[in-house]
Amino acid sequence: MSLAVAIQMDPIEDVDINGDSTFVLALEAQKRGHSLYHYGPADLSFVDGRIIANARALEVRREHGNHHSLGSVERIDLASTDVVLMRQDPPFDMSYITATHLLERVHPKTLVVNDPTSVRNAPEKIFVTQFEGVLPPTVISSDLREIKAFRAEYKDIIVKPLYGNGGAGVFHIKPDDENLTVVHEMFTQFYKEPMIVQKYLPEVRQGDKRIILVDGKPVGAINRVPPEGESRSNMHVGGQAFKSQLTSRERELCEIIGPSLKEQGLLL
Repeated sequence: MSLAVAIQMDPIEDVDINGDSTFVLALEAQKRGHSLYHYGPADLSFVDGRIIANARALEVRREHGNHHSLGSVERIDLASTDVVLMRQDPPFDMSYITATHLLERVHPKTLVVNDPTSVRNAPEKIFVTQFEGVLPPTVISSDLREIKAFRAEYKDIIVKPLYGNGGAGVFHIKPDDENLTVVHEMFTQFYKEPMIVQKYLPEVRQGDKRIILVDGKPVGAINRVPPEGESRSNMHVGGQAFKSQLTSRERELCEIIGPSLKEQGLLL
């Protein structure tokens, strides 16, 4: 059965076809005979009880410099589509939250992946705090006193935005680094949200594994290895991805978190 799949994402012309998971999803959907449409969050509207997207038919191919074709703009009622993939990058701001409220109006009659209510209520860095034994030592706070006390205990720390992505704004504060107060000032000036501070794990130099779960079950993994002289393994900053198998501990982590993902409709 051919499905109409609307993909809400960032500009398709800017994606890295070797590193963007949404591009791979689009390739596979197209291979299976489904019709694809592309639109951005700014193209989404509530109009007299309907959720409208000014979208364009999309074709994709794995050709550098020629990886997509877009049709003319069509005014599509998302209730008439079969699937909406909500795939734009954060920032997790009020625009992002508004998009989840709008997409709630068509889900679940039109399947939205992931469930927009859960996308809004389970931001990833906070979602995992409900599970015991899955995080390194962590503090989420804007209070410099709490952050300094945490640093005094763990010495070597990572500081990053609570709602960031792609490795942006991530700082490795080593024991002899005198810039913690300056980093805190920068964060409180540019972000309204608290920051997240975690104990630095040296093992990240061997890789930062990303595990893909579908409906709560692990189906694959990659190990992202940071470049020399870099603590971040994000592919946006030069990390390399390698095929990987799951360890018994990683399977245990999936078993801890997976049932909650399934229950909340976080399919991917």
